[in-house]
Amino acid sequence: MSMSAARSARTARERLVVIGGDATGMSAASQARRLKDPDELEIVAFERGHFTSYSACGIPYWVGGDVPERDQLIARTPEEHRARGIDLRLRTEVTEIDVAERRVRARDVDSGAESWTSYDKLVIATGARPIRPDMPGADAPGVHGVQTLDDGQALIDTLARTRGRRAVVVGAGYIGVEMAEALINRGYEVTVVNRGREPMSTLDPDMGRLVHEAMEGLGITMVNDAQVTKILTGADGRARAVATDDAEYPADVVVLGIGVRPETTLAARAGLPLGAHGGLLTDLSMRVRGHAGIWSGGDCVEVLDLVSGQERHIALGTHANKHGQIIGTNAGGGYATFPGVVGTAVSKVCDLEIARTGLREKDARRAGLQFTSVTIESTSRAGYYPGTNPMTVKMLAERRTGRLLGVQIVGREGAGKRVDIAAVALTARMTVEQMTALDLGYAPPFSPVWDPVLVAARKAARAVEQHP
Repeated sequence: MSMSAARSARTARERLVVIGGDATGMSAASQARRLKDPDELEIVAFERGHFTSYSACGIPYWVGGDVPERDQLIARTPEEHRARGIDLRLRTEVTEIDVAERRVRARDVDSGAESWTSYDKLVIATGARPIRPDMPGADAPGVHGVQTLDDGQALIDTLARTRGRRAVVVGAGYIGVEMAEALINRGYEVTVVNRGREPMSTLDPDMGRLVHEAMEGLGITMVNDAQVTKILTGADGRARAVATDDAEYPADVVVLGIGVRPETTLAARAGLPLGAHGGLLTDLSMRVRGHAGIWSGGDCVEVLDLVSGQERHIALGTHANKHGQIIGTNAGGGYATFPGVVGTAVSKVCDLEIARTGLREKDARRAGLQFTSVTIESTSRAGYYPGTNPMTVKMLAERRTGRLLGVQIVGREGAGKRVDIAAVALTARMTVEQMTALDLGYAPPFSPVWDPVLVAARKAARAVEQHP
């Protein structure tokens, strides 16, 4: 008799095992507990770190001082989860998934002790891992990734004891620009080294150029088209500079903001299906394809892009929490689905707001779509109202049909969240012509008579008519 069969013979109570104690994992555990009492469903959750249910997205703002205390980022403590009947085991890392025997092997991080735990249902919420370049000096003291609360605390500790005030950020995506802001707020001289043409590769280069100019206006030195080759260290072994092929940039602290990859090492070893981007593949119920009783969500999965129809890897807390709710509903005996995403994201560097949703030009080309793109300049409020700020909106529409394909926005206060209008329009598969009739809120303190997104839609609609 197998271990799972022996256990079933002993008790009718099922066991749900959750690997990963952050957004997806603990959302799934909490939702399953709402639906099933402890005498019906035992829930065991493994987390290798010290914390659960925290906002990784808030770490740059904690580092920069906007959020004074670390614990403000924690939505629910381990004690709160345990009080609800979840057997949460911190500092415990799952090292193996045995799909055939329906069990996982876990190791106590501090003692090294290992044990097997059987499951009836399994949730894999292992998240993503920061991309750490394979180069000399990448692991030197003073070099930091920023993915967990432990990472954030380590960086804050370094900043507190470092005498110099020079920082280099490697990478200019969301993490890179947010960490540049955090370090500026800390009084550091900041250089951002970016291998792309412009910062924010999630934007088209012409929109990224606006971010570049604004960052330099904030006193940040931008170095584009530069590949970091090594991190130089001093006699004490600590980082002292970042080197590219043709230059060196002095640094008292180095922050890696290169991006993340799905953490699917366990899943791959267990023979579970992975997509082209290295993330687990699931169905609409977030069940791992071909494996009844195993679900996965968050940063370790690939999701359906509703605009292009292709699978993508997008690491965002919004998706992770939704996945957890859906997984917990299904694991708890209910039914829920996750239809997909349109790729909405918003960020800021100091007072500059950066937003995007849908496809960039290269995404549309990759998907085989024929499109037209327009760019407009507008303002956040009526031009005569005090405090109005300029903003730039770029919009992509499919030729012939006029279907909205994507929107990018760069501006000051009042710019970023306008992208939500486009996100809803994308989800509803609206045309740019249909968008021009949207009944949006208007008053001079909030918008011009024609909202900037609708101005872009009007221009896109004309372009579609002229170039069918």
